[in-house]
Amino acid sequence: MHTHTPRILPAEIGFDFDGVIADTVEAFIRIACEQYGYCGICPEQITHFSVESCLPMEAGLAETIFLQILRDSVGTGLLPMPGAVEVLGELSRHGRVSVVTARPEAEPVRVWLQTIFPEPVWQRMQVTAVGDHDDKVRHVKALGLSAFIDDRAETCMQLHHAGIEAIVFSQPWNQNRHALPTVRTWAEIRDLCL
Repeated sequence: MHTHTPRILPAEIGFDFDGVIADTVEAFIRIACEQYGYCGICPEQITHFSVESCLPMEAGLAETIFLQILRDSVGTGLLPMPGAVEVLGELSRHGRVSVVTARPEAEPVRVWLQTIFPEPVWQRMQVTAVGDHDDKVRHVKALGLSAFIDDRAETCMQLHHAGIEAIVFSQPWNQNRHALPTVRTWAEIRDLCL
């Protein structure tokens, strides 16, 4: 992780949902195998945000699987990233937790949060669904956030250029695509804020 000072106030940092809070890749790989017979995919093979460009999978199937996860995050068994529940629980004690997702609808995310997190935590989580990866900057600014963690390097670059402290959540698809600060685990996120 790159050095980082000073600490970010918990109420001033926002989080992407898929790939940061939720382990969307685990769900994608599991569904690809269980429902479509594409087994043996490992996360390291997903070297590009556009999954079709790096996996030997018929066109449209990746989108079909992602749509399943988007529409029914609970039913598809979407899991939290390791440590996310604990750290977000700690952050929620300091104020609102802001989640800004490129998903088109906030409700499936809210339902998932209510399933995964204890009530006092999810009640302090605010979900903003923007419907477009390239439209996060204005929403992050409108929420009054000074920092944001996302797994999409391009989004982080846009935030950085807009004066928001952008931190990349390290994933195989964002390696060697940026020169921004990174975190690899939720323990590192805790160290930034608590």
